Amino acid sequence: MTLARMKTEFESEWILIGAPETDEALNIRSGTVLHHSRDRDEVYRRAIALRPARVAVVYTGTIPEGTAIVL
Repeated sequence: MTLARMKTEFESEWILIGAPETDEALNIRSGTVLHHSRDRDEVYRRAIALRPARVAVVYTGTIPEGTAIVL
């Protein structure tokens, strides 16, 4: 599924993407939706339970202004 479609279908949710396909700049283009939820911790717990080889986690909502993001 493309990332654009994921953003449409799972608005304001966290998505666990298996086998993500990326472009040259490592931007996610598509992949397999393994789990999605409005609760970020639930998505991380699912990732631990599934133990996939390659994953990405994406949030499809708007991050509020003034929010600090730690990578």
